[in-house]
Amino acid sequence: MLVNALRVARLGAALVALTSAGPAMAVINGAVSRDPDGLRASVVRIESTRGEICSGTLIGPDLVLTAAHCVMHRAGYSVVAVDRRFRQQRVLAVAASMHPDFVPGTTPEDQPGIDLALIKLERPLGPEFQPLDPRGGAITTGEAVDIAGFGVVAENRRNTAGTLRSAQLVSIGSLEVANKVTMVTDRRRFAETTGSGACLGDSGGPILRGGRGGYQIVGVVSWSSGAMRQNARARTACGGFTAVTPTGEHAGWIASRSAELARIQPGEALPAGRGNRSDWMARPARR
Repeated sequence: MLVNALRVARLGAALVALTSAGPAMAVINGAVSRDPDGLRASVVRIESTRGEICSGTLIGPDLVLTAAHCVMHRAGYSVVAVDRRFRQQRVLAVAASMHPDFVPGTTPEDQPGIDLALIKLERPLGPEFQPLDPRGGAITTGEAVDIAGFGVVAENRRNTAGTLRSAQLVSIGSLEVANKVTMVTDRRRFAETTGSGACLGDSGGPILRGGRGGYQIVGVVSWSSGAMRQNARARTACGGFTAVTPTGEHAGWIASRSAELARIQPGEALPAGRGNRSDWMARPARR
C-alpha cells in the first residue's frame, strides 16, 4: 500500500545526515533471486481470490508472517512457495490471525494499530524450505538491511509481479504517522529521486539482517512512497521510502500467537488467545 512522499518529508534531516552512504541494488530496478539455497526457501507469495498479491516469510513449517492488511478481507487465500528448481508449490491458507491492535478497514499509512499477521497453512511446506527467526531485534539508524518480495518493478507493469527480488536498503530512523514505523530507503538516492524500495505486491515481505544461512527478520513491509522529486506527469508511489513494522518490538506477540496457531488441528476453532476480532479460519472443504 502506498502514500505520497510529501507525507514523509519530515525525514529530510535524516536524509541529509546519511548522504555519504554507498550504492545499493533494489527490489524495483533490482536483483532477481536465483540462488536455490537463498531467499526462495523462506520468502513466499500470498494470493487472494480477490486478485490481490502480497509477500510473506516462513517462520515455521506451516506458519507465515506477513502484514495484517494483506489478509484482512473475507476471501480465500493461498501461499505460493518456490522449490529448489524454482517450481511453484501452492498451499491453502486455513487461518489468519492479525495483531490485536490492528484496525481492519484502514489503509496501512493510516493504520493506528500494528500491521502484522500470521497465516496458518493446511500443511507444512517440507524440508527444502527454511523458516526464519523473527526475533532479529531493533533496526538501528544507518543499518544496512535487505528487502525481499514478489512485487512489481513499477506500478504500471502489473505483469511483472510474481518474481522474487531482493535488495539492500538503509534504515533512516523511525517515523510516527498513525503508528510508529521504521523507514528504509535506497542508500544512494535517499528518496530524493526514484530509487529502490517496495512496490505493489511487496507488502508483508521481510526486512532482513544477516546473509545466506543466517538471515533474521527485523521488520515487515507495510507501505511505500514515491520519491520527493518526481515528474508531475508520471508520479509514482514506489521507489522512495519504504515503511516497515519492526518485528523486534512485537516479538512477544509473534511467539505466543505462533504457538497457539501451531497447535490448531483440522476442524478446531481459532483460539481466542492474543488474536484480533477479525481473525478468520477457512471453512473445511465439502467432501
